[in-house]
Amino acid sequence: MSKIKEAFERIGGGGALVAYVMGGDPDPETSSRVIEAVERGGADIIEIGIPFSDPIADGKTIQEAGVRALKSGTKPEDVLEIASCVKVPVVLMTYYNIVHSQGLTRFLERARDKGVDGLVIPDLPLEETEEYRRAARELGVDAILLASPATQVRRMKEIAMKTSGFLYLVSLYGVTGQRAELASGIGKLIQFAKRFTNGRIPLCVGFGISKPEHVLRVVEKGAEGAIVGSAIVDRVALLAHGKEEVLQEVELYVHSLKEAARKGFRKRELRKPS
Repeated sequence: MSKIKEAFERIGGGGALVAYVMGGDPDPETSSRVIEAVERGGADIIEIGIPFSDPIADGKTIQEAGVRALKSGTKPEDVLEIASCVKVPVVLMTYYNIVHSQGLTRFLERARDKGVDGLVIPDLPLEETEEYRRAARELGVDAILLASPATQVRRMKEIAMKTSGFLYLVSLYGVTGQRAELASGIGKLIQFAKRFTNGRIPLCVGFGISKPEHVLRVVEKGAEGAIVGSAIVDRVALLAHGKEEVLQEVELYVHSLKEAARKGFRKRELRKPS
């Protein structure tokens, strides 16, 4: 059983929090301290981004974090070292150019050996994932696939069958980034995806989720987890100005998100017929 699956089973569907940080932002040493704060805050899974020069799925906040990390000299190897010290399950978010340039099997082997439990590769189309999924499965690494609001029935069914670890449901059109409000129709989108994931694979919702009330709502609507990234990264940006108290703020913020996930799950359970 993968560590990601164990994490979901451990909380019994009680609303997982997946927290994203950019590896090496603002530098590798400080990035490790950020992750420690996120762990103390109660994140169930930590998603670590590998900085890349052309991050097509990322909005302004995460793009800027990637620039800071690259300027500090962060390399994929540094991010793997950061990942090796994380106590909760780790998911790497990377673009396929990085994987391909190092060799698919070699990259997956090194990631596994450093304690990485899953990968998200947003620029790899479903039709081109077969070799990647096969290699990941053989090495015990979850290949986490994404679905979007535009995903139709046949494709959603296929993604739900082929993803492992969880299905990453993108809640809106566009790139990552904080939003004041959740996308309209998020409840219907979650229920649509749950038709294919329910009883098979956890469903986690990301993109545009930045407030505890956002987390509460997506879990209450049926998601097994919420993914929060840009709102954490925005706080980390202040570390570049030497504001040490930011680490405590990150911890408290993550704690508030996790509490919201628990509350959302409790509200969902109370609505179930007895």
